Amino acid sequence: MHGIGRRRTLAALLAAGTCLSTQAAFAQAEEQALVDQATLTVNEILGDPNFKDGIELLRKARAAMIIPRKFRAGFIIGGEGGGGVLLGRDGSGSWTSPAFFGTGAGSLGLQIGVQDAQVIMLIMNDKALNAILDSQFKFGADASLAVATLGAGIAGATTSALGADIVTISKTRGLFAGAALEGTVLSSRSEWNKAYFGREVSARQIVIGAEVHNPAADGLRAALMRFSQS
Repeated sequence: MHGIGRRRTLAALLAAGTCLSTQAAFAQAEEQALVDQATLTVNEILGDPNFKDGIELLRKARAAMIIPRKFRAGFIIGGEGGGGVLLGRDGSGSWTSPAFFGTGAGSLGLQIGVQDAQVIMLIMNDKALNAILDSQFKFGADASLAVATLGAGIAGATTSALGADIVTISKTRGLFAGAALEGTVLSSRSEWNKAYFGREVSARQIVIGAEVHNPAADGLRAALMRFSQS
């Protein structure tokens, strides 16, 4: 009987281990899918001639947040959400591995429409990067930060955006009344970072300290490097 009990206990432990391994693999697959989508977004937006001014700004950027699919929909009560990755740039011009962020917002008012957007946020200096890393960051709430929107094909867009702390570039499908990022909250996804890098690590350690690296994100880093090289 004791042998049977030990075998049952061992079987239960193996089953639990298999379940945890499956969950970890699923989590990594989910995060990798976001990284792969971010790579496509970089290539689609910065490879579009309409957004050529964005490449000049990327070369000066301190960091970049890529949000591959940002949905916004509403009729009277609106909401939005999505996921994004933040990569920092060191003094040599190399890009770090990505830190994971969630986006979300809620609003109440007269609004009708649906919007599906790809967004690249260029963080131009340490002040803006620290604001995003230090706590939940809400667009429009920090009056000390200047945020500019780079529109496709707007003459002189680069010049007008040079003084901004954050420059957003978005490619949208669908119609919606209101600014694309106003009221949007960015918050670090610590569990996603842990799953992707295999240990507890903060967004600051990833983006500024460059303390971890996942080679599965090298395609995204290479895409940013390709467009940011002078």
